[in-house]
Amino acid sequence: MPSAPEQTHLKRLVQFFFSALFSLQLSYSAEQADSAVAVAVKVGKPPSLGGILTDETWNKAAPITNFIQRELHEGMPATERTEVRIVYDDNAIYVGVWCYDSVSHEIVANEMQRDFNTDVEDNFKVIIDTYHDKRNGFLFIINPNGARYDALVTDEGQGVNSDWNGLWNARTTTTPQGWFAVIEIPFSTLRFPDGAKQIWGINFERNIRRKREQDLWQGYSRNFTIEKLSQAGILTGLENVHRGNRVEVKPYVLGGVEKGYPPFSDVSSTQTKIGLDINYGLTSTLTLDVTTNTDFAQVEADRVHINLTRFPLFYPEKRDFFLEGAGIFDFQFGDSPIPFYSRRIGLSDAGEAIPILGGVRVVGKAGQYNLGMLTMQTAESAGEPTTNYTVARVKRDLLQQSYLGVIATNKQSSSSYNRLLGFDGAWVQSDVFGTNTLIIGGGIAGTEDPGITTNNLAYRLYADFPNDLIDQFIGVRVVQRNFDPQVGFQNRNDFVKYSYTFRVRARPQGIGIQYIEFKPIEMNYYKGTNGEVQSLDYEGRILGFQTNSGEYFEWNIQRFADTPHDSIEFFGNKIPPSTYWWSRWELQFATNDSRNASLFLLYRWGGHYNGNRRTYIIQPQLKLGGRFSLSLDYTRNEVRLPMSDFTANEAGATINYGFSPMLNSSLLIQWNNEDNEISMNLRLHWIPQIGSDIYLVVNQLFDTSGRILQSKTTIIAKAAYLFVL
Repeated sequence: MPSAPEQTHLKRLVQFFFSALFSLQLSYSAEQADSAVAVAVKVGKPPSLGGILTDETWNKAAPITNFIQRELHEGMPATERTEVRIVYDDNAIYVGVWCYDSVSHEIVANEMQRDFNTDVEDNFKVIIDTYHDKRNGFLFIINPNGARYDALVTDEGQGVNSDWNGLWNARTTTTPQGWFAVIEIPFSTLRFPDGAKQIWGINFERNIRRKREQDLWQGYSRNFTIEKLSQAGILTGLENVHRGNRVEVKPYVLGGVEKGYPPFSDVSSTQTKIGLDINYGLTSTLTLDVTTNTDFAQVEADRVHINLTRFPLFYPEKRDFFLEGAGIFDFQFGDSPIPFYSRRIGLSDAGEAIPILGGVRVVGKAGQYNLGMLTMQTAESAGEPTTNYTVARVKRDLLQQSYLGVIATNKQSSSSYNRLLGFDGAWVQSDVFGTNTLIIGGGIAGTEDPGITTNNLAYRLYADFPNDLIDQFIGVRVVQRNFDPQVGFQNRNDFVKYSYTFRVRARPQGIGIQYIEFKPIEMNYYKGTNGEVQSLDYEGRILGFQTNSGEYFEWNIQRFADTPHDSIEFFGNKIPPSTYWWSRWELQFATNDSRNASLFLLYRWGGHYNGNRRTYIIQPQLKLGGRFSLSLDYTRNEVRLPMSDFTANEAGATINYGFSPMLNSSLLIQWNNEDNEISMNLRLHWIPQIGSDIYLVVNQLFDTSGRILQSKTTIIAKAAYLFVL
């Protein structure tokens, strides 16, 4: 037992700690309150997109200048001046941006394509919470080249749909004083409730890549990102603005040819297709989308990987129609199972297209309710009957950041059906011990198939503490053997999964290190509902760090277990059923990828089932002149098994060239020695006006299994033009 003086001393230390913590919290809150309001000013004439340095319209609005560093030095003033002004007219809101830079010739701007990589560029971000619900928003980002990136943010960044493409415009100018921009966001692009006076949430962020500096207007704590809308400021001054119930009609026409050679085909074919998309604002916050004869020929190809596990790989959705409002359909089951996985619609398990006859979608918000409904009808194709896919989702906002939700899905054909009903929710608090976030959530769902009425449930409970200094997660998930979400995705069933992660990130000062990271445990342990071990994956980070200049290093130890009940086959090599345990080590190194030349390296070695495996990954990247980028990647897995050995090789290259922010080209080339095919996907995308698109897509396939290359070639041109009625 401590002595009485020691107890008194300990008590004073504890009191001092909590007093200091409370004082910091009050200071932070007071600072937020003093400067957290931006005022938009109405103007009779819209400002010129290209005249930010000369247009006197901007003088009517008060400047916003109080930007604070989040990185590299949290809480310190920004090293370069940033100024923002906001005006609006009857049609749009305009954000004027002055990014002054004392060394403007070192501004980093290498990309021009839509949805560029925002982690490697100088850029400016604005996020707008039009519902002022402090959880959902519209994110708009520009770089000094005028390239645009946009996303729909849900649940304060738990969902970020970067494939959403809104109708907005931006123009930039670079001078010896820095770079400057005007962002035009039509009110018709946003969703907001009716009202004579609008109060929105808003926040701004500027990234200065050569310094690796990140400056925010509000919520600059490292525990927050700009998507953390509960920390955003307030936008006032908007009066008598309306989204309008306009109708957007976007017809398309497509033409293409295909020439095949043995063993693929020895015939040529042509294709023509027309279709139509209609967007209509049912209310100021609810949108109706109708599509007929839906086509996705312009979608970029998937990056194919060799699967060295016994579970199916997950590929993300890339088709535009399924992406708007996709965050509304997210459900609290984590990575698998996923109750709604839109790639189930219009794509076979082999990735082949199944024609979509048409569909209807309604997404938006009504009061405290987030609503989403989607129904699609596919044609009879590839041995599959015509099938209807329907999903409905409702989420009710609770307290400041929490919610409760329900989801229902239905897959219906003439021969069968599959239904799912689920409930989920999360309690979120962002002021735990200061500015830390705590999330406690879970969900439960059940499926129904003909003749199956038992063992068809899945449920999950978790607690997440996702913060900068300490990141901790604990969760349990149960999926019974007959749970089968056929409009969703799952890589296994009949299991109980226990997950736990604990990571500490220290930030030493004065030694050129941004942070040092230790991760004693990140573990997912699966056991069958009968109690047997199914699998285990564990990773411990012995050491990880990132330098102030952007170099990164990881040293990890990994532990695995797996119990296949059937033989697993890799490259003709069979691994017999058994319970396997193995360990391996991993080293990763990366240079700052915002430089003109950068490199990522990975080396992993150790066991693999009843053998050994070595993995080598090399990914160099080159950027030139702000228009051209070349990314190469090569992965080699050398696997040694008791009976035989094999090597799995994957190689790929991505070339991007931006003629302008409205005209871009990309070329993806990939090969692996499992499929023995070289595939090339060339895309040329021209935007003649915002909202309209013209694509030229060339797909080339070469068979490398023999000594003579044989191929299939597809050329498709597609034009879609937007009419506003």
